[in-house]
Amino acid sequence: MDRLGLLKTLITALDEGSLSRAAQRQGISQSAVSQQIRQLEQSLGHQLLLRTASGVHATRAGATTAQHARQLLMGYEALEADLEAQSDRLSGTYRISVGTVLGRTIFGPLLLELMQEFPGLDIVMGSDDRYVDVVREGYDLAIRAGSMGDGTGFGRKIAQLETVLVAKPDYLNTHGRPTTAAELNRLKFIRYNLENESEFIRLKTNNLWSDTPVNVGFTASDPQLILQALEGGMGFARIVRFLVEDRLADGSLELVLPEAELEQKEVFAVYPSRKGFDKCQQAIIDRFLAIVAERSSNAQTPVKRLELITA
Repeated sequence: MDRLGLLKTLITALDEGSLSRAAQRQGISQSAVSQQIRQLEQSLGHQLLLRTASGVHATRAGATTAQHARQLLMGYEALEADLEAQSDRLSGTYRISVGTVLGRTIFGPLLLELMQEFPGLDIVMGSDDRYVDVVREGYDLAIRAGSMGDGTGFGRKIAQLETVLVAKPDYLNTHGRPTTAAELNRLKFIRYNLENESEFIRLKTNNLWSDTPVNVGFTASDPQLILQALEGGMGFARIVRFLVEDRLADGSLELVLPEAELEQKEVFAVYPSRKGFDKCQQAIIDRFLAIVAERSSNAQTPVKRLELITA
């Protein structure tokens, strides 16, 4: 095996603190990891790892080797990125994680279109609302709405999406249309529980922000169920505007307290390397922002690149 590969195995074992977890992360057997560590130790002439009941730890030589190995691997990644930047091609396998709503409405079609344009690109898209760890689970990019979540990796806020309160007109005809924030408590609130488990909505009215209590009537973790509950006339919900723009236009949904301003939903891109976006990541994000801007004139993007955030 190449020496960079052996060094990567050492780093993975130390980061995970376990040969078995290092094997899982690299997609090989534990015996293969042990063999690679022994091969590296024989090549360098030093014991690099101490194996204990609590896991593996670096010897003094192992710590020195790991320090240099990280620099070498970062340098090699930078070399690959610089060479890739000289090419207009996008190719290879690319793993991306995105939430169900954005995956279904935007990223699925976007990625299919990207693959048609670049036949050498193999996209593997995971679509669920779980916060993946991009480093430990081997993702090249994760798109997260509302929060970056925990885990390793780095991230940037890439967009802010307008959110609104909506309900069926028939529901409002029956229960009344609130004219003040306090009157929202008369209605049933349909809550998306992966985003917020509180019984308050933060609203800005008359230039003042306040936490307005709501009467929660239905809670679900599936965004599709939220839409079904809305269409079934079960109450009102907070939702990203461009997702319901067509329903607002045809009158099947109606804005609740249209003059009020809600907190925007932030969208983050999380990736494994400190270097920032590679060419494929940038192409995906640029297309996403173009689609959002086209669908909603109220979608906002940062004027400049935001500071690096550790996930």
